[in-house]
Amino acid sequence: MTKRALYTGSFDPMTNGHLDIITRSSKMFDELVVGVIVNPNKKPLFTKEERVKLIEEVTADLKNVTVECFDGLLADYVNKNHFDAVVRGLRATSDFEYEIQMAQMNACLFDKGIESVFLMTSPKYSFISSSMIKEVVSLGGCVDGLVPEIILKEIKAKYIK
Repeated sequence: MTKRALYTGSFDPMTNGHLDIITRSSKMFDELVVGVIVNPNKKPLFTKEERVKLIEEVTADLKNVTVECFDGLLADYVNKNHFDAVVRGLRATSDFEYEIQMAQMNACLFDKGIESVFLMTSPKYSFISSSMIKEVVSLGGCVDGLVPEIILKEIKAKYIK
C-alpha cells in the first residue's frame, strides 16, 4: 500500500529549513506532495505559480516529490486527495504550541486514519523563517546558505530593480 503525505506552507520563499523537512519526509513516505498554500490574508513576494515552479526546480532530484497549489481548508484538501499523513516542521516551542492546536483541530476534520507527523528542523536551520529571509534581503543583507541558490537569485531579482 502506497503511503502519501502532504507537507504544506506558503513557501514565500522556500528556505533550506523547508528543503530539509521535504528531503527527510520524502524518505518516510512513498509519495510526498508539497502543498503551496494560498493565504488571502498575506501579500506574497512570489506568485503561487512562481513558488510552485521554484520548489519543483529545487526538488527535481527527489523523484517521489510533487508540488501542488491549493486554497481553502487543509482538511478538505487532505480528505479529498486521500493523504495518509500531513507533515509539519517544528523550529521552536512556539511552533509546537501553534501546530498542536492545528493538529488537534484537524484530527476532528480529517477522515479516519490520517495522521499529523511532526519533524524537528535541523538545528542549523531552526532560526530561519521566510519573513526573516525577505527582510534581510530587502535591506541588502546576506542570506547565503539559508535558501537554495536558485531561490536566492529570484529573491534578489524581486528586490533589486
